Amino acid sequence: MHDTARARVPAQKRKVVRHSVRGQVLDALRAALVDGELAPGEVYSGPALGERFGVSATPVREAMQQLALEGAVECLPNRGFRVLARTRRELAELAEVRALLEVPVMLRLARTVAPEVWAQLRPAAAATAEAAATGDAPAYADADRAFHRAVLGLAGNQQLVQVAEELHRRAQWPLPGAPRVRRADLVADAAEHAALLEALAAGEIDVVESLVREHFQGSAP
Repeated sequence: MHDTARARVPAQKRKVVRHSVRGQVLDALRAALVDGELAPGEVYSGPALGERFGVSATPVREAMQQLALEGAVECLPNRGFRVLARTRRELAELAEVRALLEVPVMLRLARTVAPEVWAQLRPAAAATAEAAATGDAPAYADADRAFHRAVLGLAGNQQLVQVAEELHRRAQWPLPGAPRVRRADLVADAAEHAALLEALAAGEIDVVESLVREHFQGSAP
């Protein structure tokens, strides 16, 4: 593969403001990963991305180093950062680990959390449906994680929430050459959130387990 460190940058501009520049750049890069603008296997330089975002290379490099810690990119000395390519097997393994972690927690919550508490999470489920309706994969990815974070947060274990969030984020990165996520797939995925809330509120243990496992296997993006 030829070096695309300077030539290849995300096709769509994502301008950032200078307040909390590093955080803004990190959010923009994460969105570009989910949307496929930062393509698996491609190499990107800090200066080229900085020019694209209208900032210096320093916050870009800092944000990319965070993405390297998250397993999204690898650092290439004197070249930039390569977006790591994953396989279907890796995605399947992520789904399995997420199920092992979250299914027991949700089953326990279904037995112990009052229906009126679940009703308070309906706006979070509705937010995923609204994001899905726009067909915006990065916006949906954020809303999707927020919904799962709200559900797991009821367990009162912040370590659990943080680990689950990291696994969830990794599961949202597309495979190499994958087509753009269809709006219909996002809408279907969001609908599962509403169904899950209803099952949790009703204490339908078997339904909760089935929905969560299926949700992880077919999650979009």
